[in-house]
Amino acid sequence: MPLSLNEIRERARAFAKEWAGESSERAEAQSFWNDFFSVFGVNRRRVAVFEQKAARFTGSTHGRIDVFWPGVMLAEHKSQGRDLDAAFEQATDYFAGIKDAELPRFVLVSDFQRFRLHDLETGERSDFALAELHKQIGRFGFISGYQTRSYKEEDPVNVQAAERMGRLHDALKAAGYDGHALELLLVRLLFCLFADDTGIFPRQSFHDLIAQRTSEDGADLGMWIGRAFQVLNTAPEKRQTTLDEQLAELPYVNGKLFEEILPLADFNAQMRALLLDASTLDWSRISPAIFGSMFQSVMDAKARRNLGAHYTSEKNILKLIGPLFLDGLKAELDKAGHDERKLAQLHRKLATLTFLDPACGCGNFLVIAYRELRALELEILRRQFATQQSVLAHVQDHVLVDVDQFHGIEIEEFPAQIAQVAMWLMDHQMNLRVSEQFGENVVRLPLKKSATIVHGNALRMDWNEVVPAERLSFILGNPPFIGHHLQTEEQKADMLAAIGDAKAAGVLDFVTAWYVKAADMMRNNPAILTAFVSTNSITQGEQVGILWRAMARYPDLRINFAHRTFKWSNEARGKAAVYCVIVGFSNRQDANPTIYDYEKIDGEPHAISAANINPYLVDAPWVALENRATNLCGMPEMMYGSKPTDGGNFLFTDEEKIAFLQDEPGAEQFIQPFISAHEFLHGEKRWVLWLVDADPAALKGLPKVMARVDAVDRFRKASKAASTRGYPYPTLFRQVTQPKSEYILVPGHTSENRKYIPFGFFTKDDIVGNSSFAIPAATLFHFGVLNSTMHMAWVRAVCGRLESRYRYSKDIVYNNFPWPELLEPAVGGASVPTQTTVAAEAAPTETAAKGDARRGAIEAAAQAVLDARAQFPGSTLADLYDPLTMPPALVKAHAALDKAVDAAYLAAEKAAGRKPPKLGTDAERVAFLFERYQALTSLLPVGKPKRARKSQVPA
Repeated sequence: MPLSLNEIRERARAFAKEWAGESSERAEAQSFWNDFFSVFGVNRRRVAVFEQKAARFTGSTHGRIDVFWPGVMLAEHKSQGRDLDAAFEQATDYFAGIKDAELPRFVLVSDFQRFRLHDLETGERSDFALAELHKQIGRFGFISGYQTRSYKEEDPVNVQAAERMGRLHDALKAAGYDGHALELLLVRLLFCLFADDTGIFPRQSFHDLIAQRTSEDGADLGMWIGRAFQVLNTAPEKRQTTLDEQLAELPYVNGKLFEEILPLADFNAQMRALLLDASTLDWSRISPAIFGSMFQSVMDAKARRNLGAHYTSEKNILKLIGPLFLDGLKAELDKAGHDERKLAQLHRKLATLTFLDPACGCGNFLVIAYRELRALELEILRRQFATQQSVLAHVQDHVLVDVDQFHGIEIEEFPAQIAQVAMWLMDHQMNLRVSEQFGENVVRLPLKKSATIVHGNALRMDWNEVVPAERLSFILGNPPFIGHHLQTEEQKADMLAAIGDAKAAGVLDFVTAWYVKAADMMRNNPAILTAFVSTNSITQGEQVGILWRAMARYPDLRINFAHRTFKWSNEARGKAAVYCVIVGFSNRQDANPTIYDYEKIDGEPHAISAANINPYLVDAPWVALENRATNLCGMPEMMYGSKPTDGGNFLFTDEEKIAFLQDEPGAEQFIQPFISAHEFLHGEKRWVLWLVDADPAALKGLPKVMARVDAVDRFRKASKAASTRGYPYPTLFRQVTQPKSEYILVPGHTSENRKYIPFGFFTKDDIVGNSSFAIPAATLFHFGVLNSTMHMAWVRAVCGRLESRYRYSKDIVYNNFPWPELLEPAVGGASVPTQTTVAAEAAPTETAAKGDARRGAIEAAAQAVLDARAQFPGSTLADLYDPLTMPPALVKAHAALDKAVDAAYLAAEKAAGRKPPKLGTDAERVAFLFERYQALTSLLPVGKPKRARKSQVPA
């Protein structure tokens, strides 16, 4: 256990006094350094050696290092008055003969009366006299154990530690030591290695036990480790007086970490070497928050190849815990200032807060949340006892925040064990900060309290059994990201158990089950606040309505803060990025709901105050769109494109078409242009064998065509889907929905980087594929509104996404879109009021005339967009709508179209006696559109969405 800083200072004064007159390096240098280490309560023999032989960059082939602590410090000593710059150069010259893993971070040079400390990591250099050593002991935290560290997410020590533990894991597993015993053994070794370097154990005592007391062949290593575990679980008063001296100096840990008796592991020389190799690292540099996930990945050889990327970054965790609780507590601290009564009140509050992560994994969120809570407590203690000159007696009695305020549920045993230990490791690191601040050693041994980490299935458990709702303050975490099509049967059953028989719940992402479970927990305590990291799919498209209908049983729920879509940075290299949101919700209305938006998907967020955050994470009325079978505003109905399901046998490239017609010229009458989203956007050509209404006699005379039909038939009969195997029309697409008139094509998936989704007109002879939608009988007016910024703002807010690309939807996006209120000609010619206003009823002729004018302005502007596109016949739509290459003529045409569409909406609001909205930003447009949607649907029944028909075969 480390000495207190106060005692170290007194020892430093005595050391300086004793060595004040010494000057001869040759006579007394080694005694000087033995006494120097003793100042910090460290036996030099445990950590460092004298006269280590090492190669040099320059001069003679080899030299001898005065004092060498592998991986930590190298010291060079000179007689009084000698050049310390030259001493430093000599010290670094030895680096040529030192292994990379043992290169020191610190170089210390001295001539008895002067010290110069170089931190090679930060580049900092400190010069001070021997007599001032007691004032400089904070610089030697790496010796005393009081070193305050700022952990780096990319620190290679985290990776090296996980890799070394991984090699040990593999060796033990290959030898037959496996399963629960192996996992628990590794977790215990993790604790011991960390304890060796952070003052929980006497310095290097575990390493020395292995290195000095076990045979080189490793045959007795398992027995010594097992015995050490027993000692760590035995209180001092219950230990035998005859206990081995090195074992006896190990502290009593308790906490049930070493309680279970494990089968002894049989080591060999290689395994022993691997454990010693791991112990040579400086484990005080390991971040429990980052290392936990890395340590878990040692169990997976593939995952281990990407260790540097397998963690949840602190940056992303702070995005959640900041607005959930940390920002509010910091604001309270700022308000308290140095008022002792307010500080004491806030301190007591911190000690009563309780947390639950119901999908905690290795405990990343819990560990960071605990660290930040302890950091706030430390600042409170600083302010409370500032007048005591940073010296606080019995400081440990004033540390109230503890690990037992934190709870987790984890379905896998190994990460649950890691989470438990990681909380203790973070607790010790925060205790070191307190010790450094107040000069009194704080070590919570034996461990009397622990985080409650339950190994179990969170979706099948009553969370009240982990922590009662009435005691709970916050629910947080990062539940699993699994789309509905990737869920196992067991996971689907878990979803059903959590959500119940919610309508259409089968399409929900796995993470949504945690939302429902959390809401159920919050019903019993309205004070609970919850925030989850989730896939962005739950705030887009059809999932929104389904999820929030399931949540409707909790009518008081409100979204208090939200991070809109951003790129999650915990994925391994080479894997696709995950696009996430963070949703914070509760049963109370926040005074200042906040949306964190991202101009760039991988950039930094900016906070926007909101009046209300709806399930689409926009500042707008609380609306969850329904799947609507018909258009809300009576516009031409959108239809899906035709689906081939043909194994590629009906489709041709240009070259394939030419070759096919050379062999079968009579087939030309059946080959028509085929348009998918890709061909449309990139100007590419494809063709299709379109046999709708084909004369069977004509087909019999075309053997190449019939060969293709036969191939389609065989392909479908081999399908896993019974409906496909039983489809009786081998000459037709699996789903035939080709328009009978000119239509507007809407690509199903497009880049999120475009300001506008390009739409286009096609004839009935252009066969539209199922990667697109078609709007038959649509006019320039419809084209103009759909190509406007108003419609695009709606798309960005409510459409689904594929990764971050737009995934347009018929039933959600198009059928729910509130169109400008005009007297719209119905399909077929008759004029019908689609969104009749009060003004229209009062003066139909005048209103119709104004409506015609507004419609005419939109149609003229829409034609101008088409004309602007036509000015660049060599460019594809992808080129034209690339933000960097969009021609000025097209930009201006779209700006004029936006103006015409906005004018139609504003005029309708004015005519209806409503206050015209602001439409300057996407947020303002979306808020207005949700208000219009709310008004329209309050008077209309929701149409039930029809099931997609398997085929629509023309008569």
